[in-house]
This record gives sequence, C-alpha cells and structure tokens, in this order.
Amino acid sequence: MNIVILLGVLVTLVTGLPVLMQMLRNHPKGLIILFFAEMWERFSYYGMRGLLIFYLTQHFLFDDAQASETYGSYTSLVYLLPLLGGIIADRWLGTRKAIAFGALLLVAGHSLMAYEGRPATETLTYQGQTYEIAAEGRADLREVGIVVNGQTYSFGPAEGGGIAIEGLPAGSPLPTVLGEDSYVMQQSQDQNGLNSFYLAVSLIIMGVAFLKPNISSIVGQLYPQGDPRRDSGFTLYYYGINLGAFWAAVLCGYLGQTVGWWAGFGLAGVGMALGWIVFVLGKPLLQGNGEPPHPERLAEPFVGPINREWLIYGLGILAVPVVWIMVQRNALVGTVLGFATIASLIAIILIILLGAKTWMQRKHMILATVLIGGAVVFWTLFEQAGTSLNLFTDRNVDLNLTAAATQFMGMWWGTPAQLANAGITPSGLWIDTTLTAAQTQSFNAGYILIFAPIFAALWTNLGRQGRDPNPLLKFALGLLQAGLGFLVVVWGVNAGFVNEAFRAPLFLLAALYLLHTTGELCLSPVGLSQITKLSLPSVVSFMMAVWFLASSIAQFVGGKIAAALGTETVGGQVLDPAGALSTSLGGFQQMGYAGLICGAVFLVLSFIMGKWGEGSDDAGTPAPDPRIEDSAADIDEATGERTA
Repeated sequence: MNIVILLGVLVTLVTGLPVLMQMLRNHPKGLIILFFAEMWERFSYYGMRGLLIFYLTQHFLFDDAQASETYGSYTSLVYLLPLLGGIIADRWLGTRKAIAFGALLLVAGHSLMAYEGRPATETLTYQGQTYEIAAEGRADLREVGIVVNGQTYSFGPAEGGGIAIEGLPAGSPLPTVLGEDSYVMQQSQDQNGLNSFYLAVSLIIMGVAFLKPNISSIVGQLYPQGDPRRDSGFTLYYYGINLGAFWAAVLCGYLGQTVGWWAGFGLAGVGMALGWIVFVLGKPLLQGNGEPPHPERLAEPFVGPINREWLIYGLGILAVPVVWIMVQRNALVGTVLGFATIASLIAIILIILLGAKTWMQRKHMILATVLIGGAVVFWTLFEQAGTSLNLFTDRNVDLNLTAAATQFMGMWWGTPAQLANAGITPSGLWIDTTLTAAQTQSFNAGYILIFAPIFAALWTNLGRQGRDPNPLLKFALGLLQAGLGFLVVVWGVNAGFVNEAFRAPLFLLAALYLLHTTGELCLSPVGLSQITKLSLPSVVSFMMAVWFLASSIAQFVGGKIAAALGTETVGGQVLDPAGALSTSLGGFQQMGYAGLICGAVFLVLSFIMGKWGEGSDDAGTPAPDPRIEDSAADIDEATGERTA
C-alpha cells in the first residue's frame, strides 16, 4: 500500500463521512449527482495537470521552455473558452445538455491521452558520427546515458560547459569531455503520437468549455429562493471539487510516474467517464432543472434537417481543429489574450467615465478593476505549481520519506528500491513510501480540505465583531503569502538545507504549498463575490468575463515565466542539477519579492481605498451568479471551499 494513498484514505474518511451524511439527510438527492459529476471532472483535470509537464519533457523530450509554453497555451484556453460555453448554455442549449456534451468531449480527450505513441528519441552528433541517447523510466527511476560501441555510459556537465562522459575506455571514438560547441543534439518525435496529443488536449479544452461554467448553476436551482440549506449545499458541493483535485494528484500522479503515462492519463479518463454516467443516470433527481430555455426552438430544424441542438454539437466538434492549431502556437494565444486585454481595459475605462452615474459607482468599478489586477499577479505565482514548481520538485527536491527500508508495526516500510537494496522481499502487507513529484500536487488540495473550514470560521467571527478585513487587505495577505512561499524555499536552501545531490528537503516544498494555500484562502473568497457586488448591474456579465480573462492571462504569463526558468536537458533528464537548482532559486527569489512588493502595494491601497466598496451590499446589487466560477480556484466566502 502506497503511504500517500493510505494517508489520503484517512483524510477522506475523517472529512468526507460527515459530508456524505449531510447530503443524504438534509439535501435534495440531485446534489449527490452534481457532487460526484463535478468531483470526477476535477479529478480528470487535476490528473492531467499534475502529469502534463513531465509527459512533455520526458516522453516527447520537449525542452523546458517549449513544455512550459505548451502548458501555458493549454491552461489559458481551458480558462478562456468557458465564456462561450456559458453563453451557449444560457441562450440555447441549457446547462444539463451542455454539461453532458462537455463530459463526452472530456472522456474522448482523456481516453486519447492514454495513447502514448512512440517515445521521442535523441542523438548526439560529434565529428560526423551519431550516437544514441538511451533513456528509460520516469521521474527518479529515469536513467539516461550515451551509447558508444554498444555500451551505455553515464554523463554529466563538464566544467565550463559541455558534457563529461563517465567511464569511457581508451581509444573510444568520443573524448571524455565534449566542449559546449563541439556536438549537436537532435530529436526525433513520433508525429502521429504528437498529433494525437494535441487532438486530445483540444478535446479536453472544448469539453471544459461546455461543462465548467454550467454545472454549479444547477446546484443553486435545486433550492427554492430563500432556502436556508442553499449555502450549506454549495459547501458540500465544493468539498467534492476539492476531493477530486486531491485524489487526482494522489492516484494519477502515482500511476503516471510509476506504471506508465497511459495509466495516469487513462485513470483520469475513467474518472470522467464515471462522472458522465452518474450525471446522465441521475437526470430524474435534478428535478427538471438545467433544461433549455426554449426546448421547442432547440428541436426545430435550423439548417436543412439539422436542428439547433445538433448544429451546436456539430459546431463544437468543428471548433476542435481551431483549438488544435492554437494550442500549438503560444504566440497566437498571447496575441488573442493581448487584444482581449486591451479591449477589456478600454471598455472598463469607458464604463467608468460614461456608464457610471455617481462617484460611488465609479469607485466600485475602479476597485473591482484593481482586484482583478491583483488576481492576475496571485494566480500567475500560484499556478507555477504545474510547471516550474513541478520540475523543481522532480529535479531538486528529496522525495524520500524513508532513508532506508525499515520495519515498523510488524510491516516493512520503504520504496521498492530501498527494499531491494536491503535484500528484502516482503511477504504480505508492506508500506510503499514512494512519493512522486506529481503526487505533491495533492498538497494544495489536501491543505484546502483541512484549513478551509478554519478560515471560513475565522472570517465569520471577524465579521460578527465588525473586524472583517476589507477586500484589498485580504488580497494583500494573499499576495504576501504567495511571495513568502517562494522565499521560504530560497532561504532554506541558502541556509544549507540541501544535500550533496542538490536536492532540498521535502518540508520546504510543503511549507511553500502551505503558504500558497493560506494565501489562496485569504484572497480567493473575496474575488468573485466582490466583482459581482462592485460591478454596475448592466455590466456584471462583462466583468465576469474579464475575471475569466484574468485567470487566462495568469496562466499564459505563468507559462512564460516557467519557460524562462528552464534548464538544459538531455534525454529528458536535467544535465546539471546544480545549475537547475541555481536557476530555480533565482526565479523563485524574483517571484517571491514580486509577491511581497505587490502585497505591500495592496496593503497601502487598503488604507487609501479600503472603504471604496461601501454600499455594494445595498439592496439592488445583483447577487452572485452561481454558474460563474473562478477557474483558478475560488473559495466561496460563506463556506471557505474551493470551486475549481
């Protein structure tokens, strides 16, 4: 039994049983259907998120820059296109049909991800002769060497640059040290496998576009207006989202890096298929909610014999090739985001100058815009988890939970390699202490499950005492903690917490994720609710679109930052661990101080603009639309739970 899975079961039982009992006793049965459908959707997404950067760098042998930019393009589009899916569901398709169609696209995409194709290969050419780079395994089990005369030799960085090959015999056609400019590295990739990958992520992006913005609206529709169970229902629903994210990292991260990429991605696909089945079979329990606004018009022929419903499905599938083109072109995604950002800023300025009729309304709109800007910074730092932080964990963090195989409580504890080194073949139950880099993605979701109720109670108690921090102060706390998380790692390594293999201890990474999570719990409860309250009633939907756009921008910029922190790899393995550590620490330090500076700016603004939101809770202010969620991980202010 893997120790991370064992701990996950314990956390789930302790926190999950009360949730299940509440749903069964006190809430509409449809909530259970939506709970599990969204849980499996998040399971599929976070399973993909935890493995993707490793798949790109180790299977396709993308360099760090290309892998990070591809990841940024994918996640940017994942957070941008739900805007269209929400509009389509509201005007024509209805949320239930949109969710079911999106889920099918997700099943297709994740299932296609299970097809790996031929792993990419790499060769080294020196003085006209070509030598194969042999690479096998994943993560810590990956072994890379250069094949010379049928023998495989290890290599590392040479002093002053280049490659130093270990153990070469005398008379070898290759020298022991290859100068930096004396050789050429070339890669060969399976084009069918690569095209299959891009098609898979395009299907996933389109699936999220139809599913993500619509499913939570049905949760709200299950409860009559004024039903006191509504907030509690959203609390339980959001717990399922956290649970899906947590188990995705634990299970997909373990299988993907120990069994095979196909296993990790395939499990994510199985999870989404289960979510689709639960949702379709549970239709009667939804009490007729989520149906099309005009079902008779949806069924009417629109183009020849094709009705509007099937036309929408067809156009959704035809849009996949467009996404396929965009996800491969990071610059194109950046151009689209750039135009959208400029247009949005111009529109906001015009709304403030011409649309707002009073100074209070102008202050509300300005404050909303400032908060959106702060969210871009926070999520840019936070979402390094899937790229630069994942690569840092794989290359420069000691993931060993046990130093050697040991016996405790009558069972053997250790990794398979540690047991083998000790000459132990355990019989019966034993505890596998393997922790993969992808599994560390569970830290954030696990912390959310544990600390969200605490923060929810904290904000509630402060509110009762009239001491609830204003939105800008909460944003400041979130940004400060995001920056501090990076700096904890930098300070820890500089203080000597690093071993001879240039790996930092796991507790530094755990501290980083803890600070990022507590920062999230300070900042995220404010974001969405404040945008809906501060925006003019006539532009709430537009400002929600800008909020989504901010998340997409953060993903794109985060990918660019991660690309800049890349280091040289050969055969998917970092050539110089010391250099990789130095590069990562330099980037973490810059991001850390950026977080502190932005946090300080918001701290100052909290004294200047802290009361600009007064009046936004007055009657007539539109209530938050439960359909719209922050894709970067909102926490509902009343419940303290993650919604993405």
